[in-house]
Amino acid sequence: MQSDVPVFSRGTFKAPFGVLTVVGSDLGIRYVMFNNDAHPKPLERLHISDSEIHDSVNDAITQLDEYFNGSRRDFELPLDLQGTEFQVAAWNALADIPFGRTASYGQQAASIGRPKAVRAIGGANGRNPVAIVLPCHRIVGADGSLTGFGGGIEVKKWLLDHEQSILHSATGNRA
Repeated sequence: MQSDVPVFSRGTFKAPFGVLTVVGSDLGIRYVMFNNDAHPKPLERLHISDSEIHDSVNDAITQLDEYFNGSRRDFELPLDLQGTEFQVAAWNALADIPFGRTASYGQQAASIGRPKAVRAIGGANGRNPVAIVLPCHRIVGADGSLTGFGGGIEVKKWLLDHEQSILHSATGNRA
């Protein structure tokens, strides 16, 4: 039945490093994507209407703007995550990493009760459908090095530096 198929809409947000595309429906946000995403999302499988933008997409764009202007640290959006049980657990664990902090792949794997699944965590993070909202940019190598990121390492570094600058300005410290 056609009524059972969600109708999606999309909007764009101009981030300091490039355009982000947000795709959502009444079910929530399905994607927040970089234009040069290392793992392109299967938009052709979705029924996307260009006639209206869902409230979820507008809310996501508003919250992204707040994140980038420094007034938001955590996102409060309904998410429509589509993946395996493991992927969804890995993605949800990203929301527990505090703003301005980092965690290793091993720490993320342990947080979902799968401490030996470090490589699988990396694979799941690489397919994170809602970049920035679920902050896979906060995951680093065990030695603290910046490793793989769908938007590119320079964008990952920018996001981490952005969060640090917000924390430092909030406490009056200058880096």
